[in-house]
Amino acid sequence: MDLEFGRGLRSPKRDSWKTTLLLAYQSLGVVYGDLSISPLYVYSSTFAEDIQHSDTNDEIFGVLSFVFWTLTLIPLIKYVSVVLRADDNGEGGTFALYSLICRHANVSLLPNRQIADEELSTYKLECPPEITDKSRIKVLLEKHRKLRVALLIMVMIGTCMVIGDGVLTPAISVFSAVSGLEFSLSKDHREYAVIPITCAILAFLFALQHYGTHRVGFLFAPIVLAWLFCMSALGLYNIIHWNPHIYKALNPSHMFKFLKKTRKYGWMSLGGILLCMTGSEAMFADLGHFSYSAIQLAFTCLVYPALILAYMGQAAYLSKHHDFYSSSKVGFYIAVPDKIRWPVLILAILASVVGSQAIISGTFSIINQSQSLSCFPRVKVVHTSEKIHGQIYIPEINWLLMILCIAVTVGFRDTKHMGNASGNINYLTLAITVSDYFGFLIILLLSQCQIILDDDRMSAGLAVITVMLVTTFLTSLVIVLCWHRPPLLALAFLLFFGSIEALYFSASLIKFLEGAWLPILLALILMAVMLIWHYTTIKKYEFDLHNKVTLEWLLALGDKLGMVRVPGIGLVYTDLTSGVPANFSRFVTNLPAFHQVLVFVCVKSVPVPYVFPAERYLIGRVGPPGHRSYRCIVRYGYRDVHQDVDSFETELVETLATFIKLDASYRCSEASEQELEPGERERRLTVIASNPLRRRASYDLQDSMKHSAASTVEMRATATAASADDNDDSLSPGRAEISSAAAGPNQVRFFTDSHVASPEFADNKQVAEELEALAAARECGTAFILGHSHVQCKPGSSVLKRLAVDVGYNFLRRNCRGPDVALRVPPASLLEVGMVYVL
Repeated sequence: MDLEFGRGLRSPKRDSWKTTLLLAYQSLGVVYGDLSISPLYVYSSTFAEDIQHSDTNDEIFGVLSFVFWTLTLIPLIKYVSVVLRADDNGEGGTFALYSLICRHANVSLLPNRQIADEELSTYKLECPPEITDKSRIKVLLEKHRKLRVALLIMVMIGTCMVIGDGVLTPAISVFSAVSGLEFSLSKDHREYAVIPITCAILAFLFALQHYGTHRVGFLFAPIVLAWLFCMSALGLYNIIHWNPHIYKALNPSHMFKFLKKTRKYGWMSLGGILLCMTGSEAMFADLGHFSYSAIQLAFTCLVYPALILAYMGQAAYLSKHHDFYSSSKVGFYIAVPDKIRWPVLILAILASVVGSQAIISGTFSIINQSQSLSCFPRVKVVHTSEKIHGQIYIPEINWLLMILCIAVTVGFRDTKHMGNASGNINYLTLAITVSDYFGFLIILLLSQCQIILDDDRMSAGLAVITVMLVTTFLTSLVIVLCWHRPPLLALAFLLFFGSIEALYFSASLIKFLEGAWLPILLALILMAVMLIWHYTTIKKYEFDLHNKVTLEWLLALGDKLGMVRVPGIGLVYTDLTSGVPANFSRFVTNLPAFHQVLVFVCVKSVPVPYVFPAERYLIGRVGPPGHRSYRCIVRYGYRDVHQDVDSFETELVETLATFIKLDASYRCSEASEQELEPGERERRLTVIASNPLRRRASYDLQDSMKHSAASTVEMRATATAASADDNDDSLSPGRAEISSAAAGPNQVRFFTDSHVASPEFADNKQVAEELEALAAARECGTAFILGHSHVQCKPGSSVLKRLAVDVGYNFLRRNCRGPDVALRVPPASLLEVGMVYVL
């Protein structure tokens, strides 16, 4: 069964308790890996340099109280109780919230939007639009384009910070776990063991990514489960053995005592405390792989108690031991008994690898979502599982993450030698060996990374807290726009959780000059890439929209002297949902010929996570039936798996054959009522589905232009869905059969009935000829016609625009995957048409 189709037919009833328990167990290895390993570095990061552990225990009690209430308010109350309910058809994450808001308010900046998209099954609204009053916030967002742009930028910031966290988290997690070797090795061997082992583990982790998480993930859940039980047991042991009254430190008054005593340095140390909730965003981001009840059960019954016991156990041990002179001693392993330190170390390393895997997989998913929404350059996306939907691998991103993670690990190795001349000489030698501009850039980053050794985890905290702030703001909009709750409730949610997160954000931001600039730098680079790509994509669409040619021009081509219709099917790819694209007019101008069957294909993304295969295709005619020209709009959600070219060709031909039969019956039924205008048939599109759910709905296109950058094209529904079937001879004068096993993947057989069952079809001969022409064209082969674009600014454009378009976009276009690779077009069937876009 098709993965998306099976997903769409999932019963709306709640899962059984057995299914919920199984999903909760599986979520341990995917969702909670990063969150479960936070006790490895929270205390050591908090006591790094700003505050010291004293005999009064005010510091350790205050930190424990902060950790307890932070875990209670943010992951438990905010995420589990509120944010997880703001799902988009079961999907979570920053883009899911943005998609949900775009469906309830006209705030999307994506081009080629259509009213027909609102008929999708996954395009559900909490309340029908005709009975909901427009709130002031909705009117304000829809009225001012600057607010819509600001909303998209905020989503991009959250996305970029998650990707930046994907660079820092693997390095920090694995390094923190391996650093336990310091207690088991001599000082001479310690320097030569921790860094090489960390780099080797990171290289091995990224090398496994191309196998897919479904092949290497079967050990993840048991590892995290064993780690959680290990932390709980150690915590209970330390509480009972060292300080049974440690529970008194959970009193919130200890937080105020802590801040009163430490003042500025205590506030700065909050950047280390916030690391206790790293990984909380994964609960929402990975919601689509599990269920709300499963994630809620796993966190409240297992993860949350284990984390609290682990932090209380460490605090109980530290409250009785004050002879520490370095932050590395105020850590996790010092509270582990010597007899079991090696097994705990091995288990911690395995758990850190699991936590790193979660953020790496999340980075792949976010890049894929950004790409589908025209916010990221095209990259190669490999789907690693045929059974599990959404498991992907992106080679370019994978190896880039590996290089950056290893660079951060090597650069963070020792602050005592950060100004050592020998280190700079080694870097210079390596730079000369690389002998490349990018090599010098990486070496510069390596040398600067030494400066921020003590603040590496704070950098990750800054990325995490920024994402949480974005999620809080978007959720408050969901409360008003989607759930239709009072604005005061959304404001209370925003102020309460936003103020807590803003406090941690300010503590992390104070580290900027000391080294926390790393995630900011990564986020700014990614933001620049996203904004440049999105802006230029929108401008290219507007250029195509204003330079498209009319239907009359296309129909007049056949009367021109020397114009030839060659055998085969020509698929002209365009972003337009109406009209004839300029790249086709340029094609026939330079080569006066086009294919016998012409299909204008628009592959577009819609603001939903999934589009069912039964609703994927919108088919319409371009011109009269004798012209053999069609329009096909293929709709994908931001988490959909794009089809390979063979299955797409087969489904497209089958869909066209079904449309020809349905269109004949529809024209016959309308003949007695009214005669269609010459251009009206071109504006009608029909939803063509595959069995067993055959649906049909017609839409009329309105070419009314909106005065906005998106220049949306709307569709007006003119008929409701009506059922039909491929094998119903009374409905159509012809039958189409796709033969994939016997006739091969590229062959289609059509059977035309010699006798028509119903006398209503006066043009049955024409339909039969059209089906035979389609089959003959498929036998001759398919050609893919794409535009090969070059973008340049208009004379007199600003310097910033020239840098963004002429330099930035063209650099990305030349060094990233082309549209033919993204659409999986075979090179032997590709025809590229040169296009110059003057923006």
